[in-house]
Amino acid sequence: MGRSLRTAAGAVILTALCVGGATASAGAEPALPGIVIPGVEVPTIGDVLPPARSELFGGGRNLFPDRRFVALYGHPGGPALGALGEQDTAGAITRVRDLAAQYQQFSTEPVLPAFEIIATVASADSGTDGRFSRITPPDQLRPVIDEAEAAGVYVILDLQPGHTHFLEQARIYEEFLARPNVGLALDPEWRLAPGQQHMVQIGSVDSAEINEVVAYLADIVQRHDLPQKMLVLHQFRSSMITGREFVDAGRPEISVVLHADGHGSPAQKFDTWSALQSGLPPQIHMAWKNFYDEDLPTFTPEQTMAIEPKPVFVSFQ
Repeated sequence: MGRSLRTAAGAVILTALCVGGATASAGAEPALPGIVIPGVEVPTIGDVLPPARSELFGGGRNLFPDRRFVALYGHPGGPALGALGEQDTAGAITRVRDLAAQYQQFSTEPVLPAFEIIATVASADSGTDGRFSRITPPDQLRPVIDEAEAAGVYVILDLQPGHTHFLEQARIYEEFLARPNVGLALDPEWRLAPGQQHMVQIGSVDSAEINEVVAYLADIVQRHDLPQKMLVLHQFRSSMITGREFVDAGRPEISVVLHADGHGSPAQKFDTWSALQSGLPPQIHMAWKNFYDEDLPTFTPEQTMAIEPKPVFVSFQ
């Protein structure tokens, strides 16, 4: 029995012994939890239960292999950055649920809906801080995340940090990452080296920086007793993640997912898919992206779920 339980039970018992102004005489038997005293309710040990451990949508504490996800990608502020912003949050929830249902018929595992929200947006100009990244304030994202959470939609917060360290931006959204059904995505395409600019160079990140984020997320999971948390790594060129074989993908608190982010013809997409699996640590799961406008054509649910290995996460942009 923990300190708080002992203290609470002791306080109730002391009150019970003093009912009506009478006090227990020396040598009298102390009241115990479970004793019946007229007019006083004394809890038994069994009445005081530990709080229920948080679970993932669909139940359980581990992400895979017991579920798959289908996500809308973008920013809730508008359609320019992806399918997520083409409607309001309620409309996006309806749309992604419908997508998940289309994929369910081709999966033996439950297919759950998800949002991948671009929380920090790569910018063509340096901004007042010189970082080439625009931060969406948590207050603006909170209503969207709350509504998604209430609807059973998993949320991944995507970071496009420019000249900022991934961990620095992840900390901005810690209040959301402390929730059981919110994960994180790192987009190295938009992680610039000194002197680089978006749309001029394609960014990259080293495994050491990724591992700092892994350790940070694992600490959040431990402190809040959360279920396993998803960490998505976007990639379509080998140069985007250096030292990928050293990514710490063995932490039980974190499930690392490599998102094949290429678009184009089926042949081009499969070339990227195959190349990204070369030398991939075995603990890392594969994810696929379908583009409505850039793919020629966009894969159907049946075609997507026929891919090997079958992606654990499919997003639409």
